[in-house]
This record gives sequence, structure tokens and C-alpha cells, in this order.
Amino acid sequence: MKDKNNINQILKTILISFVSGMLGGLLVIYVVGYRPNNTSINKYESPKLVYDQSKHAGLMTGAFNMVKDSVVSVINLQKTRKNNLFTDIFGSKNDKDTLQTYSEGSGVIYYKNLNYAYIATNNHVVADSDQLQVILSDGRKIAAQKVGTDPETDLAVLKVNSKYINQVAKFASSKNLVPGQPVIAVGSPLGSQYATSVTQGIISAKSRVVNVVNEQGQVTNEATVIQTDAAINPGNSGGPLVNEQGQVIGINSMKLSRSGDGTAIEGMGFAIPSDEVVNILNQLVKNGKIVRPKLGIRVLDVTDLTRKDKKRIHLPNNIQEGVAVFSVDSGSSAAKAGIKAKDVIVQIDNDKIDSVASLHSKLYKHKIGDKITIKVIRAGKYVTVKAILQ
Repeated sequence: MKDKNNINQILKTILISFVSGMLGGLLVIYVVGYRPNNTSINKYESPKLVYDQSKHAGLMTGAFNMVKDSVVSVINLQKTRKNNLFTDIFGSKNDKDTLQTYSEGSGVIYYKNLNYAYIATNNHVVADSDQLQVILSDGRKIAAQKVGTDPETDLAVLKVNSKYINQVAKFASSKNLVPGQPVIAVGSPLGSQYATSVTQGIISAKSRVVNVVNEQGQVTNEATVIQTDAAINPGNSGGPLVNEQGQVIGINSMKLSRSGDGTAIEGMGFAIPSDEVVNILNQLVKNGKIVRPKLGIRVLDVTDLTRKDKKRIHLPNNIQEGVAVFSVDSGSSAAKAGIKAKDVIVQIDNDKIDSVASLHSKLYKHKIGDKITIKVIRAGKYVTVKAILQ
């Protein structure tokens, strides 16, 4: 009887375990989910590639396609001589200068005829070159010649054989640009290995006045430029800033995109407006240089004068800005107008003159033969004279 009870107890235990196992299994299936064919819940499933429906959706993609084959890399080659101690002392008939890549920039082809195609770029890209080459969008490298350069606006024109050129960019007026308008910058950032790179941004300001600095770090002029947040890196200089219609509205300049101490400014790129670009390019093609009017004076910013200097020229204490004249060329526009040494120029026509840069900027907007009205301070008094620019 006792054995029978033990057997019943064992069977009851087995039955309870079986039922508990079944219920547990059903619960796992309910929580985790049913996996047919014994598929492991940890098995990796490869993602599937679907058709990219957005690749043609970008408006600026079409704009890029309209200019990409007109954008080139510009290579500045300069001579270097391989010397050693022996040749330094005695010289050698076999000494030869070798051409090496000094720097690279960008350019845009804007015109072609039966013989030549013309390329707009920056002056600092081609400055001091002994030879120039351009790399076309298809990778072909061809020789280029300087047509003309203008350090004041940082613009230059090159020409190449037109038989290799398939696309020419078109300029649009920069007068009607508006902040927030989308743009792309095209060029070769960091060199030709990144040729025809494109960055996108907006116009941050249509008429930003920035200082133009020469190689010695001196401010020589003021430039009115387009400000953009499209990335403009070393090598982008000379490339086009392009609107959504694929038209060139400016020429990018890395030189203008640096602060006074030479450091690049993040998110602030500058381009020379197309209206000014076209005007300068036409003059460079015609004359090879830009002939600008001048007064024929030697000047200094009032801010650079010492207290003793100001006292010597009888400059009132309340005059903190202007341009001090320290010499006048004989027979010059200034001499004929009656401007004298120790005069301080404070106004031309209706525009305030507060620095040498603003003086240059105002003069460069005029042509030779134009008449201007100049207001100066002479011995503490205001004097107005009229000059004909030469």
C-alpha cells in the first residue's frame, strides 16, 4: 500500500512538471514570437538596397551639372634650382632651373572662340608663376597663358587652346542677389586631387565690405564682396559661386576669406561679385592690366599719426579719421587741384574718407577724366577743391 502511494506521488510530480513545461513554452512563444523553421532570433539579416528616389531631387544638382565641365584646376609652376656646396662655390654649366608646383587653385572657363578659351581665376593663384597649367574636368592637363592680372581686385584672366573646351559658364548679374538664396561653390579644395568638388550654402550678405591686404599684411583697399557660408577652402580660390540656375554670380577668393592675422574664418566665405568680375575681365582681355585714376599724393592714415604729428599739421582733436597728405607729385591731379602737403582728406564727393583703403576704394570707382570734389582740413579749417582725375 505504501509503495502504491509512492508511485502515485512520483506520477503526480512528473505530470505537474510536464504541464509546467508546456505552459512555460507557450508563454515564451507568446512573448518572443513564433519563429518558423527553427530560425534563431539572433540571426543577422542583410539590409536590402532600394532605389534612391532622391538622387535627382536636388535643385542644385542641375546647377552643378551646368558648370562642372567649365571648372578647372590651375597649377602655378615656379623655378627651383638644385644646388650643392660645389656648384654654389664654383658654378656648373649643367645647372638648370626645374619647374615645380608652387600652388594650386581653381578657375572657370567663361568664353571661347575658334582659337582660345578664356579662364577667370584669382590673381594670387597665378602670382609669380614661371609657367601655368590647367587640369580640365576630364583630367586632361594643358598649358595656359596669362592674359592679364589685377592685384587690387585679386582677379586674373588666362587663355588656353579652345579645341579642348566643351563647356563654358555663363555669368548672371549680382545686383539682385538676396540673403538666404541657395548657392554652390565649385573648385579644387586642397588641390587637384579634389577637383570639381562642390559645397552648398546660402548668401549670407550681398554687399559686405572687407579689407584687402597685401603680402606685407598692409591694408591697401576695401572690397565689396558676397558673403556665403558655402565652404571655401584653400584651392577653391578662383572657382565660381553659382546660383540655382547654374549661372556664375561671383568668383571665390580664399584670400579675402581670412582675418587680419591670416587665419581662416569658419563659415564665412567671400566671393567677388559677378558685375565687378565681368568689368575687370573685359579690361584685362583688352589691355592686359587695369589702368586706374590716381591723385598723385603720398598719404598716411590719421590713425597712424602721433600726437606730435597731429599738432604739427594743426589737426583738431575731434578729427580721429581721415587721410593725411605728406607729399604731392608735381603736375598731378592733386597738385592742379591745389591740394598741399599737411592737408587731411576727409571726404570725396558725398562719401566719407576715413582711411587710405576707403580713399583707394572711392578713386577706383572712377575713370580717368572724371571730376571729383575733395574736402580737406588745412590748418584746422575745412577747404573744398575740385580735381580732374589723371
